[in-house]
Amino acid sequence: MRDARLRRPRRLPLLGLLAALLLPLALTTAPDAAAAPSATPVRVMPLGDSITGSPGCWRALLWNRLLDAGHTDIDFVGTLPAQGCGVPHDGDNEGHGGELVTRVAEQDLLPARLAATRPDIVVMHFGTNDVWSSVPPDRILAAYTELVARMRASNPRMRVLVAQLIPMNPGSCAACAQRVADFNARIPAWAAATSTGGSPVTVVDQWTGFDTATDTYDGVHPNTAGDGKIAARWFPALSAALAETGDPGDPGDPGDPGDPACTASFRTVSSWPGGHQAEVRVTNNSAAPVTGWTVTVAPAGGARVTQVWNGTLHAAADGTATVTDAGWNGALAPGASTSFGLIATTGANSAPPAATVGCTATP
Repeated sequence: MRDARLRRPRRLPLLGLLAALLLPLALTTAPDAAAAPSATPVRVMPLGDSITGSPGCWRALLWNRLLDAGHTDIDFVGTLPAQGCGVPHDGDNEGHGGELVTRVAEQDLLPARLAATRPDIVVMHFGTNDVWSSVPPDRILAAYTELVARMRASNPRMRVLVAQLIPMNPGSCAACAQRVADFNARIPAWAAATSTGGSPVTVVDQWTGFDTATDTYDGVHPNTAGDGKIAARWFPALSAALAETGDPGDPGDPGDPGDPACTASFRTVSSWPGGHQAEVRVTNNSAAPVTGWTVTVAPAGGARVTQVWNGTLHAAADGTATVTDAGWNGALAPGASTSFGLIATTGANSAPPAATVGCTATP
């Protein structure tokens, strides 16, 4: 007991001295720590089929290359987890094996995936299964347009990187190689028509210099060499998009407040010999309200729009239809959408329903 009583008085002054020494340090460092903001990472969604997700090891190479270049404030997002690859990386992705981009658009599967992940940038290599299945390019591009509209409804300033597909030459599809080349040739014009200043669409050439004999293991899916080439092609475009994300843009760019813009997407509802029914969705993809809209519809395969509801039809001699809002559905808040329906007549042996659509907005 005596030893304990003697030790206690010696310990208190020492603790008091330590507290006195540490207090000024706490007072000077605590406010800085509290005030330091945590950077919000840029969310990047890799979107596609098995080339993107099964296992899609180009994503691991791309992730690490971005980190090495100083892009540490990134977050790859998707509802699917990583599938190995033997390299530490953020493996979240939206690459669903066997999926068709036309099916995703027609079944409206993307909005739920966007809501769950909230990307700022989408990196899209999508359509290989459609090409393999002989889906016409017009229909694939219409699906692209639909997906971009959904992306912009989720985030009006979405940046979209779209690949010209890697070559394909499977033993069971002799025509696939040329189909990919033909489809890729259509992508730049589609992107130019779809891109806006507030939500740019950038084409990334994944086709040139890619050899199915040396860069795939089955004529379709990339091997290690192919993964390296794909990552190398994505890197500069994604680096530029990361640097620009958050940039308010130049005054007057579409998507800026005060400069309303809209997009339109085409979806087949049903078809029969000699005609089809379709829905066109109109989306305000800007940060400004829209008081009215005008959509042009150019049907593929010689089809003619003969009837419209929830809009006013103005048909042209060349088959292009102009549809204006019906009044009650003209006003759209930023990110809001509306739709109108149409009936088109076609020849008895026409191609599957498809159309090129465009939209202009009224402030």
